[in-house]
Amino acid sequence: MAEVTDADFEAEVIGAELPVLVEFTADWCPPCRQMAPVLTALAAEEGDRLKVVQLDVDTNPQTTLAYGVLSMPTFMVFRGGAPVKSMVGSRPKRRLLEELSEVM
Repeated sequence: MAEVTDADFEAEVIGAELPVLVEFTADWCPPCRQMAPVLTALAAEEGDRLKVVQLDVDTNPQTTLAYGVLSMPTFMVFRGGAPVKSMVGSRPKRRLLEELSEVM
């Protein structure tokens, strides 16, 4: 799964042609680690319809603050350069797919 930073967030997420699912994550966050295999599978299965990336909140405070992220993991879907959906907390793959279906 690709990682984005404050420096390339605009190019990789805001400027993306596909909808982008951003996981705001941290190394110290156990639920974030639980989501890694789910997101990797999602990226592989839905790569033609959805771009999946991670942003480490500890090393990228500018983007984290800009979108008001307070809890990890936070998932935001960006489409056309704007956030269109936000979800907080880990979830099973099936539920994540259900929640993403309306924005893909």
